[in-house]
Amino acid sequence: MPRPMKCRKVCCLPRNNGFVPLQNCGGASETVLISVDEYEAIRLIDNEGFSQEQCGDYMNVARTTVQMIYKNARKKIAHALVNGLAIRIEGGDYRLCDGKEEICACGGCQRHRQNRERKGELK
Repeated sequence: MPRPMKCRKVCCLPRNNGFVPLQNCGGASETVLISVDEYEAIRLIDNEGFSQEQCGDYMNVARTTVQMIYKNARKKIAHALVNGLAIRIEGGDYRLCDGKEEICACGGCQRHRQNRERKGELK
């Protein structure tokens, strides 16, 4: 029997829930679905410069799980880019950052920035 899936911690939902190509290649109507936890792995590793191990620590999953999530997300994004397909971000097994951690590893979700501003740490 497989182990139950752990919810992955996500700092915040993406600002945009999808992207569409400027030109529709051949009238393709397919949309590539990327889960919120896949988006978070891409954001942390490619945008924030986390290692897969740091990403796993932040998302509360094993490095091997991050590796799988990241690989799947990159494959989907490549497929969409090469074939001119729309990307939609939704779903997945995740929980949003509750803002109770002392340090937000991503550099500051909105909840953490507000807490730090109140404490006078940010100007």
